[in-house]
Amino acid sequence: MKTLIITGASQGIGRATAVEMSNREDIGNIALVARNEKNLEETKALMNPKCNVMVVPHDMTDLEGIEKIVDKIYKEFKSIDLLINGAGFVNPTALLDTTIENFTQTFTVNTVSMLVMIKACVRYMKGKDAKILNIASTAGSTSRPGWVAYASAKAGVISLSKTLADELRDYKIKVYCISPGRCATELRRILAPEEDPTTIMQPEDVAKIISNLLEEEENCLDGQDIIVRQK
Repeated sequence: MKTLIITGASQGIGRATAVEMSNREDIGNIALVARNEKNLEETKALMNPKCNVMVVPHDMTDLEGIEKIVDKIYKEFKSIDLLINGAGFVNPTALLDTTIENFTQTFTVNTVSMLVMIKACVRYMKGKDAKILNIASTAGSTSRPGWVAYASAKAGVISLSKTLADELRDYKIKVYCISPGRCATELRRILAPEEDPTTIMQPEDVAKIISNLLEEEENCLDGQDIIVRQK
């Protein structure tokens, strides 16, 4: 049985993916990582009880603590086979209103912590036909005036994913990147507060695609920026 780690599992796409993945027969252990412990427990309550679920509260701006939580997860489950990087942060501002603090936090949560998490997990994934999936955004590949920090950080996720797909191939690790379009998440409400969330893609729709990409049989779509959106 496989062990999966999901960051950003307390809400949105991360929560929906945790629920979706808990119904798979090949996954026995799931570690849920996010800052809000109460919300993580709510995610756990929605999941299939056949899974062993480990709640791991952690603020992803604490980069030094990431390796420690990965070690803790490996010690508990004795393997790490799948990683979904879904942690995100957004505070949309135009260039002249963007502070260094906002820019730094946006990059730290969306991009830098992802790199640190991948590095920590790869130590346990090498040679295991493991898979990593990073959640970017269409904001990372198109112009988004007023979202300069977020769009730049998500562009970094896309580039990071493509680079690591090639770099980790010799370790038998596949790296996927998906870029959801408009999706009814908490982050989307910050970006577009006037939008009706019932008229756009739902987190459960994205979760199904993530699950398909992380099936053992899928071996063609790694190393690409996979756009996920409703027409």
